[in-house]
Amino acid sequence: MKNSFLIAAPSSNSGKTIVTLGLIKALKANGLEVQPFKCGPDYIDPIHHAKIAGRASYNLDLWMSDEDHVRDVFQSKMCNADVGVVEGVMGLFDGARRDKGSSAEIAQVLDLPVVLIVNAAATAYSVAPLLYGVKNFNPKVKVQGVIFNKVSGDSHYQFLKEAAEDAGVTTLGYVRKDERLTMESRHLGLSLTDDASILNAVDAACELIQENVDLDSLLRISFKNIEPTKKSISASDLPRLRFGIANDEAFNFMYPANVDALKQIGEVIYFSPLNDSKIPRCDVLWFPGGYPELFAKQLSENISMIESIRKFEKGGGKLIAECGGMMYLGTSVELQDDSTHQMIGIFDYKTSLKNMKLKLGYRSVYVDGEEYKGHEFHYSVVSESSAKKADINALSARGTKVMMPIYRTANAWSSYFHIYLGQPQKMKNFIELIMS
Repeated sequence: MKNSFLIAAPSSNSGKTIVTLGLIKALKANGLEVQPFKCGPDYIDPIHHAKIAGRASYNLDLWMSDEDHVRDVFQSKMCNADVGVVEGVMGLFDGARRDKGSSAEIAQVLDLPVVLIVNAAATAYSVAPLLYGVKNFNPKVKVQGVIFNKVSGDSHYQFLKEAAEDAGVTTLGYVRKDERLTMESRHLGLSLTDDASILNAVDAACELIQENVDLDSLLRISFKNIEPTKKSISASDLPRLRFGIANDEAFNFMYPANVDALKQIGEVIYFSPLNDSKIPRCDVLWFPGGYPELFAKQLSENISMIESIRKFEKGGGKLIAECGGMMYLGTSVELQDDSTHQMIGIFDYKTSLKNMKLKLGYRSVYVDGEEYKGHEFHYSVVSESSAKKADINALSARGTKVMMPIYRTANAWSSYFHIYLGQPQKMKNFIELIMS
């Protein structure tokens, strides 16, 4: 038997992420091996999870993949862990369509108990009908406990505790209101550039959780029998390839399941466009998303790296670029301070953050009869250019056509599309497409 539970909330901005990080740290302090997961397509929360847990955090997404894959990822990663902590996305029942793909659906598929995080800053006994409604809206979703966040003190907590009891939800404790828990946001989520402040906030959350959250009760309500995972089928009929993945402060938004799938069909080597002088010997270069705009000057000044990438592409090497990686393969990046920095120039489009506008959502594309799914989430805009756009239409989760161009040459694929290829066969098909 192991422990596992899903952290959810009635709505976004309830404090799921900081409480999740604090719980991971508190459970590790008790000597437990914690395996983190994240519902949905987010790339940033899992990076924070991994820093605290000391192991990669995996996405569980029923829109980008399917139930069998989600179960396989969960079961395989839980094999060497004591506790599985799954952070939900948005509100508990918020999905791509109604509750489809929501945290609630993940909880049902994996048969996980749900622990609610409720922002109690401006409420008391009135949380009773809220808790009752969330608990009883779908009886298949096992809402087992609640942790109240932003509580002013013991007196305030007594009102909340009575409300939870009357709603039939187990109270696991509370996290006091504390300015140390406020963390900077940047673009897509918590900043990745200020580790010190984030770690300080997590330390504070852990301290507050250890003071007023009953971890023993949390573990008692979260026992789960984890079935042994099925062995993944290796796509080994491809020639063994070497994949060079950009990984540093500028490029780090890559789904861990994608890396696992690549390792089943080849060798993975990491390199840094920021700090290395040249690319490693490889067959395919993969540039994930990230924050290239925060390091645009440094990237543009690493001339030897730029020349190494250009030479690789001219020699027939294959390149895959997602979002931030797409920006890097263009001719330049324009920043909010009016400065412009030269990039690789594989494609002649330009990207800009001058008039930042959020664009996000699930995306699917069909290429040669194969459907590929993923996510789009960015603030930069791309200029119209003569760069060759592939004749590929992108669709939203509701099947509506959206403007998300994919640029292709004989050697390169570049788009805002964060593609999810966690299943080895899906990855094999995509790599064959790129190599053809």
